[in-house]
Amino acid sequence: MFGASLLFWSTESLMCSSTLIQMTSLNCEQVGNVRKNIFLAYKTLGVVFGGLVTSPLYVYPSMNLSSPTEADYLGIYSIMFWTLTLIGVVKYVGIALNADDHGEGGTFAMYSLLCRHADIGILPSKRGYSEEEPFLHEQSATAIRPSKLGKFFERSITARRVLLFMAILGMCMLIGDGILTPAISVLSAIEGLRGPFPSVSKPVVEALSAAILIGVFLLQKYGTSKVSFLFSPIMAAWTFTTPIVGIYSIVRYYPGIFKAISPHYIVHFFLRNKKQGWQLLGGTVLCITGAEAMFADLGHFSKKAIQIAFLSSIYPSLVLTYAGQTAYLINNVNDFSDGFYKFIPRPVYWPMFVIATLAAIVASQSLISATFSVIKQSVVLDYFPRVKVVHTSHQKEGEVYSPEINYILMVLCVGVILGFGGGKEIGNAFGVVVIMVMLITTIMLTLVMIIIWRTPPVFVGMFFIPFVIMEGSYVSAVFTKIPEGGWLPFAVSMILALIMFVWYYGRQRKIEYEMANKITMERLGQLLAMPEVQRVPGLCFFYSNIQDGLTPILGHYIKNMSSLHTVTIFVTLRYLLVSKVDQRERVLIKRLGPRGVYQCTVQYGYADNLSLKGGDDLVAQVMRCLKRHIAMSTDRRSSVSTEEEIANLEAASLAGVVHVRGKMRFYVGDDAGCFDKVMLRSYEFLHSICRSALPALGMPLQQRVEIGMLYKV
Repeated sequence: MFGASLLFWSTESLMCSSTLIQMTSLNCEQVGNVRKNIFLAYKTLGVVFGGLVTSPLYVYPSMNLSSPTEADYLGIYSIMFWTLTLIGVVKYVGIALNADDHGEGGTFAMYSLLCRHADIGILPSKRGYSEEEPFLHEQSATAIRPSKLGKFFERSITARRVLLFMAILGMCMLIGDGILTPAISVLSAIEGLRGPFPSVSKPVVEALSAAILIGVFLLQKYGTSKVSFLFSPIMAAWTFTTPIVGIYSIVRYYPGIFKAISPHYIVHFFLRNKKQGWQLLGGTVLCITGAEAMFADLGHFSKKAIQIAFLSSIYPSLVLTYAGQTAYLINNVNDFSDGFYKFIPRPVYWPMFVIATLAAIVASQSLISATFSVIKQSVVLDYFPRVKVVHTSHQKEGEVYSPEINYILMVLCVGVILGFGGGKEIGNAFGVVVIMVMLITTIMLTLVMIIIWRTPPVFVGMFFIPFVIMEGSYVSAVFTKIPEGGWLPFAVSMILALIMFVWYYGRQRKIEYEMANKITMERLGQLLAMPEVQRVPGLCFFYSNIQDGLTPILGHYIKNMSSLHTVTIFVTLRYLLVSKVDQRERVLIKRLGPRGVYQCTVQYGYADNLSLKGGDDLVAQVMRCLKRHIAMSTDRRSSVSTEEEIANLEAASLAGVVHVRGKMRFYVGDDAGCFDKVMLRSYEFLHSICRSALPALGMPLQQRVEIGMLYKV
């Protein structure tokens, strides 16, 4: 009896101990997650919020104020407070961060999300090169019946094209933001020299600003990993010192500033100023500059980290800083043209000048890096013509550099500084792209709510109507600034969007043609059975865009060359919606029907490095995987033994390696539609001036062969 009791007691103790260990482990894991999110939130200060938190440098100087009064300043602060609250807190932190696509954010991520839940892509072939991909089966299995709006987009090719162009335009306007943010941030910071030294002329400030930006752009090729650890401390210093100055200014100049939080100050502001008040929205919109980065940079950080950083530091910092600036200006109504440096107390002027300049440089770097990242992902996903992309860090997968894009950005940024001359003039150009991106995001979010989330119409209306009215008012105001400089970023964004749309459309028409005219295994057997066709020694990598069947260029190649290598591997590059693919899953091999013919799928994530240089190149990877596949395969379709098949593979490799890539060109006839004529001829021009895909894979020039083929439209 005693033994039984002891056994029961021991068992119960073990169970309690096990439960306690599990609870302790769970608590440790939760504490670890909290610490990780806090650390990531700290890092976001130097990457995500650079443009947003430095906006006090140029918001007030960008406004065209005329004899402002205390009531005007209270109304302006009320507008800025509610803009930051509604757009920053409610829209982005509360709603948009939940509309991610596999952890990625931005307008294009929402478009990808919509395409996976409804048949609204321009061409169905884009969503899958292979009908057997489990990933696509998983997506289709989880998809629910389309809504009425989803069915409308499925039926209307025009609506689908407009939706794609809108998503592309939103992404391109972020690049337009990358042109103006470095220019206005650095110029506004350096203009602080003119306060203590009035003799410093405006051209000197412009030259210094341009020199700093040129230096920043010339250093891009070395990467930012060596100095990136300074970014967050610099932005943290800026984020926490400016509100301290703001609190000092509030106490000294206007302690009752927070009464302006009441929305009735906004109503009185517009009733009193009418048209001029509406035009001033073009300046106040700059207070939310950079908020889109919260969503666009979601892939680099976690949702929780961005929410913690914004709500605990960025939002309070901006509210207090703008309150302090406004309090100072109420007592010094005509100092708005230098609204930041004038409200800085003399004893801390130079430390704040240094911090402001460093923060402006970090904000510039953040936008430049974001632009490189957007371009790289667009190239990887085949939405942008191929440009050179270099990974500048082995540790940080997202740290990339593009020489062509870098120098184009440098020329445009320096041109903006020298051409516009001042922060006020650049501010006129700035507001257009800022609010357009936000309006596009609102429209895309509404579609996500209706088509994917199936949000009740009442809640959709509660989101859509207020934000469209508010952002539509901002858009109508900033459009009046297009003749004053707003045309530049708008034109750059439209040109980039057209380039991306043309490239996307052309690439998809090619894939559509290849899928419709693909060569089956039976047809390949017939081609190889022709008496004039010989199997020549060597190893051939034949690149294709499709997996179900073989590219039609193969038939063109065999008929003209009357030969095929003894070992031919059809290679398809497949991009997955993940950042990096495990090396063990990188190369997938499949044996095809004829002897010595294989299919190889090389899988990449959007952050993987395609420049396969060094000893471990693509050929070595594929050869290792192919030998392993042959050794482990139980599917013996021929009488050749495993040892003989591997020996044939090694002999072919020793005989020589060749990389064959088809170069299909469009022949646009007179009977083609007007849309196809414009789009496909434009695509052919872009294709003729962009980089080849094979150099990006590090293939030696002497091993590359390109086969041309015309496709009549």
